[in-house]
Amino acid sequence: MRTTPLTRRSALLGVTAAVGLSAAALTLPAGASAAPLRPERPTIVLEHGAFADAGSWDGVVARLQRAGYAVVSAANPLRGPAADAAHLRGVVDRIAGPVVLVGHSYGGTVISQAAAGLEGKVKALVYIAAFLPDTGESSLGLTDKFPGSTLGRAVESVSYTLPDGTRGEDVYIEAGKFRGQFAADVPADKARLMAAGQRPVAAVALAEKSTKAAWKTIPSWALVTTQDLNIPEAAQRYMARRAGARTTVVDASHAVSVSRPDAVARVVERAARAVR
Repeated sequence: MRTTPLTRRSALLGVTAAVGLSAAALTLPAGASAAPLRPERPTIVLEHGAFADAGSWDGVVARLQRAGYAVVSAANPLRGPAADAAHLRGVVDRIAGPVVLVGHSYGGTVISQAAAGLEGKVKALVYIAAFLPDTGESSLGLTDKFPGSTLGRAVESVSYTLPDGTRGEDVYIEAGKFRGQFAADVPADKARLMAAGQRPVAAVALAEKSTKAAWKTIPSWALVTTQDLNIPEAAQRYMARRAGARTTVVDASHAVSVSRPDAVARVVERAARAVR
């Protein structure tokens, strides 16, 4: 692995990887009791962001399941907004009934594009320490609008060549810097596991511009994190205010779904109840 001192212009975005569901979306922790699923309730679909995986929602999933919601924690390919949105739409298409889409970080960019044209099915968008880009904007460009992100000094990259000769570059957070940069309020042992299992984002995904902004036509909610070193608080507030999102502010790091799953689940439930 070669370390590349990516500037803030090539470091601040992320999300992509593969297909799949978190184990937490299918089972409850031992001893947990779930309320019976209620058909009138929307299915909650969770989209993680860069440097995380579907398991980063586990605490949120458990709380939503106990409240009686069907939950899908999707695997984000983290290759770029267009490709990732197409993947997420496939997940949504196989779900019967209404859906609430929830995106963390770069996952917000993905849900904004994936939900466009699905107003009859996607009833709410929930942004958790996330990007809410307008058309023509990129995650990187939005981060560059405001000071405060230190992600560019914490990342390293891996270059690769595909069988057809195409070259690419994936971006990771350096293991030794992961907790301080991404998950400062997560216990150290848990943060080490997150660092070891982090999903890289394609470097090109950070600069790819969005082509749709579903928050213009679908009700939105936002959770803003005040100790975020990936997406500055000012950037999050700007995007949420522009979208007219109902906003909750939490004193937490970027990894708020892990450190404060209770707060995240409350915001998601608030959105789900409002659109039933």
